[in-house]
Amino acid sequence: MQIQRIDVMRQSTPLVKPFKTALRTVFQAESVLVRITADDGRVGWGEAPATIVITGDSLESIESAIVHTFTPLLVGKSLLAYEQIIQSVHQAMVGCSSGKAAVDMAVYDLVAQACGVPLYQFLGGYKDRIETDFTVSVNSPKEMGEDAARYVESGFNVLKIKVGKDDIGEDIERIREIRSRVGDRVKIRLDANQGWQVKDAIKSIRRMEDMGLNIELVEQPVKAGDIEGLKAVTDAVETLIMADESVFSPVQALEVLQRRAADLINIKLMKSGGIYKAQIINQIAEEYGVECMVGSMIESRLAVTAAAHFAASKKNITRFDFDAPLMMLHDIVDGGVRYDGRVMTFPDEAGLGIRNVRCQDGMGAVS
Repeated sequence: MQIQRIDVMRQSTPLVKPFKTALRTVFQAESVLVRITADDGRVGWGEAPATIVITGDSLESIESAIVHTFTPLLVGKSLLAYEQIIQSVHQAMVGCSSGKAAVDMAVYDLVAQACGVPLYQFLGGYKDRIETDFTVSVNSPKEMGEDAARYVESGFNVLKIKVGKDDIGEDIERIREIRSRVGDRVKIRLDANQGWQVKDAIKSIRRMEDMGLNIELVEQPVKAGDIEGLKAVTDAVETLIMADESVFSPVQALEVLQRRAADLINIKLMKSGGIYKAQIINQIAEEYGVECMVGSMIESRLAVTAAAHFAASKKNITRFDFDAPLMMLHDIVDGGVRYDGRVMTFPDEAGLGIRNVRCQDGMGAVS
């Protein structure tokens, strides 16, 4: 089974409500879709969103990398030698982790199809269903409390709260309001998206601990490159600290783990460059006794399906952040992972189980 052709296209889907974090505000989910066709007619799908403020990748740079760098390398290559394919993609250029991830997931989709099994089974098959949290964007305490209560009423029992956009005292008020609205049984995770200074992070997390706000974890409280600062926060508080933007590669994961700079690691395919490297990060973390979460950017159900297959396949991945498709006004994917409230289940079809993707930017259906 050889790669016959690689097609790319763009899609843009409006969100139900603007998604606000310390780093950006998103109104549209925009991404590059990848379709790899094998010589036996099978099709593998991939997706890469443009998240410039985190990955540095734009729609233009992703598209250019796939069309001009990866495609000439891959057409004609045997998919059953997928190690060679993925290694060549990672060695072909520095950066563009999102473009690499899109190609990676399409390749894994095709390989699992050739083996006749769903991708999560091909990768390990540890779970056949997972549960996602739901994210509350940064807004006023009142609006965030109302959003949180609505998500809990919809059946979600884990909330990821975005903070770090402005005054840290305001963040505490946001959390206090949300906790008062949802009660004590709902898990609350905070994601500062690098928005706090080290001393302020320590002070505020300790204050929340003293207030009994019962925060499960705080994700990336300080700047991505400040590993010393991340460690200082981790050492100073009882609340679990999760590294996100600090860990793109296995090498960065190893540094965080060796220095005990975080209690948990958040793996995203768009940071790692796909499933291949994501597996290495998880394996290293598991050897250090550190659990991982798998999350996503603002991606459609295409990319989230790939990430969910990977996440479900591994024992050491214990937390899941896959709510992005639920934030979109339109669902562009036919097939793939299914949502029943917070519960996600997988199709019986081989590979990702994606049958078709429909673009919403005027380009029409892709088949």
